[in-house]
Amino acid sequence: MDIYFYNTLTRKKEKFIPIDTKEIKIYSCGPTVYKDATIGNLRTNIFQDILRRILRYNGYKIKHVMNITDVGHLVSDGDEGEDKMIKSAKEEHKTPLEIANHYTELFFKDLKALNIETPEVVCKATEHIKEMIEYVQKLIDNGYAYETSTAIYFDISKLDKYPILSNLNLEEQKAGARVEIDPEKRNPYDFALWIKAPENHLMKWDSPWGKCYPGWHIECSAMGRKYLGEQFDIHTGGIDLIPTHHENEIAQSKGACGKIPANYWLHGEYLLIDGGKMSKSLGNVYLLKDIINKGYDPLVYRLFTYSGHYRNKLNFTWDGIEATSKSLERLKNGYQVHKNGTDILDEDDKKQLSRIEEEFHKAINDDMNMPLAMSFVWETIRYPKKSTEIANLLLKFDTVLGLKIDEPIQKQEQEMPQDVLEMIEERKIARQNKDWAKADGLREKIRNMGYEVRDV
Repeated sequence: MDIYFYNTLTRKKEKFIPIDTKEIKIYSCGPTVYKDATIGNLRTNIFQDILRRILRYNGYKIKHVMNITDVGHLVSDGDEGEDKMIKSAKEEHKTPLEIANHYTELFFKDLKALNIETPEVVCKATEHIKEMIEYVQKLIDNGYAYETSTAIYFDISKLDKYPILSNLNLEEQKAGARVEIDPEKRNPYDFALWIKAPENHLMKWDSPWGKCYPGWHIECSAMGRKYLGEQFDIHTGGIDLIPTHHENEIAQSKGACGKIPANYWLHGEYLLIDGGKMSKSLGNVYLLKDIINKGYDPLVYRLFTYSGHYRNKLNFTWDGIEATSKSLERLKNGYQVHKNGTDILDEDDKKQLSRIEEEFHKAINDDMNMPLAMSFVWETIRYPKKSTEIANLLLKFDTVLGLKIDEPIQKQEQEMPQDVLEMIEERKIARQNKDWAKADGLREKIRNMGYEVRDV
């Protein structure tokens, strides 16, 4: 059965035609391991996991590469600001290596909790400095890069078209928006490949251009080429990577070998929180452990993401999580009922189930349409006859869903955060003092953190 993906590169849904049918090659942009991954970040990882599961469901073998950014990602998407790893190291009074190891471990713990498969190749930026230096030298040799007193820059004027993915008109952007960052730039949109390090910089390596550290984009170009070759099938990431990171990956690849590295570019949309943006200032940045600490099986969040298409914004609410928790329980209970069923299926039943199976397959192959696919899962669960054959079909569907429907719900011990307990106590005192305005304000703060106070 044919597979179709929406390709950001062409801005249309296209039939998937692999380079080599024996093995599909995928590159996914992984985390910058300076802080915990949010549930918004993890939504992207879930969509990438669904992608590989669907390809395998269709009989393909997969070679999937994911990078770990442990150097080079500046606090701005431009070329200014501090490296995120160094900034976090200073804030937490640790070394960049300690920060990287700590948050990498937490990231993979979250992936395991969400039943997200580990890609065949996981590669760290700091372990591929040699490959990055070679890539930068190749760009210089090909005339696509130049040196200034502060960095090695990519010269976008040498490209036939830039940008390609975002399709922005640079002439309509603010003239000289980034010139002040480095007046030696030939073009304000030239981006750093390799940055010359100050003497006190915590992360730097020897290179032909002195003690330096890599720019953010070069790592994916270098590691993608090393593990997947100059061209591979699919490149994935969050939608926020389109206008900078992925745009510049394409530029680098065209400068090095004249090719766009991936044939299909797939991007996951943002997760909203109560209809708005996830923001620290709003106190609504949620981690997977926040869902677990409220007593939910982490797979509830995985199922919750199936309520929206990966290319559409998805609105996270605690009411939605509660409803999805009940749905996951019904799904698992429904599987058990079929597993223990003794009904005999006749030819008409088998035709109906064959139709459902085909419709499920069509849905997942139509640009990973998980909301539609789930409708056929529920049709299977509700099938009037109860049979082990139906249970086996559900298990087949679960090779894509990844919900472990044959295992019981993992009930979590609820752990109330200390700051919430302190606010509850503070609110109690405010009510005793009849300071109703303060009490109401604290109730709202507590609600924004995902907890409800009821006065009885």
